[in-house]
Amino acid sequence: MAQVLEFKLPDLGEGLTEAVIVTWLVQVGEVVAIDQPVVEVETAKAMVEVPCPYGGVVTARFGEEGTELPVGAPLLTVAVGEATAVPEPEGSGNVLVGYGTGTPPARRRRIRNTAPERANGTADRGSEPRPAPHTAVAEAARAPHAHVPAPPSPLTEGPVPVISPLVRRLARDNDLDLRRLSGSGPDGLILRADVEDALRVSAARAAAPKTPAPPVTAPSGTRIPLKGIRGAVADKLSRSRREIPDATCWVDADATELMRARTAMNAAAGPRISLLALLARICTAALARHPELNSYVDVEAREIVQLDHVHLGFAAQTDRGLVVPVVRDAQARDAESLTAEFARLTESAHAGTLTPTDLTGGTFTLNNYGVFGVDGSTPIINHPEAAMLGVGRIVAKPWVHEGELAVRQVVQLSLTFDHRVCDGGTAGGFLRYVADCVEQPTVLLRTL
Repeated sequence: MAQVLEFKLPDLGEGLTEAVIVTWLVQVGEVVAIDQPVVEVETAKAMVEVPCPYGGVVTARFGEEGTELPVGAPLLTVAVGEATAVPEPEGSGNVLVGYGTGTPPARRRRIRNTAPERANGTADRGSEPRPAPHTAVAEAARAPHAHVPAPPSPLTEGPVPVISPLVRRLARDNDLDLRRLSGSGPDGLILRADVEDALRVSAARAAAPKTPAPPVTAPSGTRIPLKGIRGAVADKLSRSRREIPDATCWVDADATELMRARTAMNAAAGPRISLLALLARICTAALARHPELNSYVDVEAREIVQLDHVHLGFAAQTDRGLVVPVVRDAQARDAESLTAEFARLTESAHAGTLTPTDLTGGTFTLNNYGVFGVDGSTPIINHPEAAMLGVGRIVAKPWVHEGELAVRQVVQLSLTFDHRVCDGGTAGGFLRYVADCVEQPTVLLRTL
């Protein structure tokens, strides 16, 4: 008599909880073999062909192509039993699919309805025994054991009690015969831990005794405690690298016109305008066009928070270490106001008199590493901000200007950004606008 078994969507590993049916590989009424792929599913990681642990006739499928199923939901049902018998050229003749056709008698794989009768030898031999494909493994699983595989035993005939395709692949890739394992899961189900335990035992047996390595002596040198500003910087940069998936893009720009504009401004009456102030004014205009970069990620709420004000930080190197003072509401300041605030904060940084308010609350950072005589850099984002604009040195270089080769004042600009808040298109648009303003300062007149 046929027995209908239900095959459920197995745990595909790596924390995956659902999968989408892409293609059914079998039809209702079709005969399937043990471990035959029956459906192709797509997870968040990859496309996977799912094999069925039963052999028999498919009686039902659950879900159309394109349906999303959770792990543990029924996939299909298979009728296992005499109805699915197939002829064999040798051996025992017509046998149940999945039971094998070897010469050992089928009675070795059968159990009586009641264990006490079998033990006493009084079972009714005229009664029909019921097939039990999982008998050998299930009985071994019910015996007390730990997560340590049993010693190699004669091969168990019938279907191997494994559901997860990842467990089968792990065993296949390491030439491990699953029929020799006793599963620790329900009803003798072989789990990934069982396979890994077996592989560890096999590796331990094959490993040759190793000579203990000589003790390693610590190299001599000077130890400098990470404390104070240096320690705070180390902690913040490490957190940024650990939490923020950053990326960097860069572009060369002709800064000749920007330098001429600054010279013209400083030739007129009034306070002198710093180059950093002009770059800051360009930054705030670019952030108005691309507000995604003036934001931070609220990890607990899984939200991106875009800010309506720009508190502009700028990197300042002092005798005590690197600090990042913050210019409040930079988007509301003109070039003169920005110049004055940069000067005040820089002087306080070198004097060591910056307050906590001066050093916190930044939403975007401007890093002028060109003062160190370098062209480019890939700076680390000032956590929890989303981006940082880097400016290299402005140096005379050959440049094609208006179709002719000329010596121009060239600068390299770089933008390091948090890839969670935007894609490369937004970052590239921001950097291109900054470069356009550097090359043609009159572009800023549109936003003034």
